[in-house]
Amino acid sequence: MAGRPVNHQRRADLLDAAVDYAVEHGFAELSWRPVAGALGVSTTTLVHHFGTKEQMLEAILGRLRERTFAATSDAAGDRPGLAAAARAVWTRTSDPRQSAEFRLFFAVYGRALQAPRQFTEFLERVVADWMRSLVEAQGPDTDPATATRTATLVIATIRGLLLDQLTTGDRDRVQDAAETFLATLEHNPPGT
Repeated sequence: MAGRPVNHQRRADLLDAAVDYAVEHGFAELSWRPVAGALGVSTTTLVHHFGTKEQMLEAILGRLRERTFAATSDAAGDRPGLAAAARAVWTRTSDPRQSAEFRLFFAVYGRALQAPRQFTEFLERVVADWMRSLVEAQGPDTDPATATRTATLVIATIRGLLLDQLTTGDRDRVQDAAETFLATLEHNPPGT
């Protein structure tokens, strides 16, 4: 097996299935045998496509981060301005159908903060992707320091609201608070 080249499409398919498994079963259950069994492959197949267990975990985290960012940036789409982008991100992330994925996201986030050396890439990119997107949504005429400060507030607020919703299940209360926050962005655009 070691000499056989990795089929990159097969690896991508296995990675997506492993992320789905992690979303359903949690990060703590990510070991070779359960993942292999759920995917209908041997542990040898996983080793061939991912290398070590740590490399598989890194790949899963990377794909989870990519999915999270892609879904929120796709939601913002061509909508101009920070307020529209923030509303699109909130709508996507607060969708109950996404709850399991974001529960895993927050579980990984917490674990990464406890073991930063093990999760260096995740921690470096988890804020940077959204930051870049939300700074760009404010347009080229916004002062860079103001754009960064505002994007930081938007990210922190949306993540806090989402964590509250996932923790309490009180969607109505959290949605009301989110609407209040989003209205402030619509009525008081950054740099005004």
